[in-house]
Amino acid sequence: MRISGELRKLGIWVSATTIRTLLRRNGFGPAPRRSGSTWTQFLRVQAGAILACDFFTVETIGLKTLYVLFFIEISTRRVVAAGVSANPNSAWVTQQARNVTMELDDRARPIGFLLRTTTPKFTGPFDEVFRTQGAQVIQTPIQAPKANAYAERWVETVRAECLDWMLVLGRRHLLRILRAYVRHYNQERPHRGLALAVPEPQRESSMLVSPRGVGRRDVLGGLIHEYRAVAA
Repeated sequence: MRISGELRKLGIWVSATTIRTLLRRNGFGPAPRRSGSTWTQFLRVQAGAILACDFFTVETIGLKTLYVLFFIEISTRRVVAAGVSANPNSAWVTQQARNVTMELDDRARPIGFLLRTTTPKFTGPFDEVFRTQGAQVIQTPIQAPKANAYAERWVETVRAECLDWMLVLGRRHLLRILRAYVRHYNQERPHRGLALAVPEPQRESSMLVSPRGVGRRDVLGGLIHEYRAVAA
């Protein structure tokens, strides 16, 4: 339609249908697709500056719904479990945003973009916390989970490896579970997207270890096992 309008300014009358047919015949798509990067390319190029966040719910043994707010760094896969609440109102989510910005203050690269879903739980004051840090808030389209794929993937992982195997008693119990799992996820769990490295490497070791030189640490009552070399 815009091309048709530009031509009319020059006194040339061509229908939008004719223009669309000519563009398709010559292999041209809509203008936004011809210029700029795709969403995947944008995420890859800007990964180091993108922080994604989302909510997911957990049902307690008493059938009470708890909301978990978490953040994930796209480049490192580092996860920050901001908090758990049965009533995530504006004041609560805004305070969690302040806590996260302080925790991530030591990042080598400042947050350039905050990627979040379109939900009323993320209010104006929540966005403003990140804007004051120089970040641009990007809302994903409605019912488009792939637009926030890294956050969605982490929800699947924490459920499959942890929450689906445990009975949650309440808010404090869920916080303890998440803190233990997030520590394991950030410091011990290899990630294929990081060439089997971990988001927060605690040690480097290239020495060969015999089977008898391996120690096991049980996490969350033995649900998860961590392995490391032990001193001879």
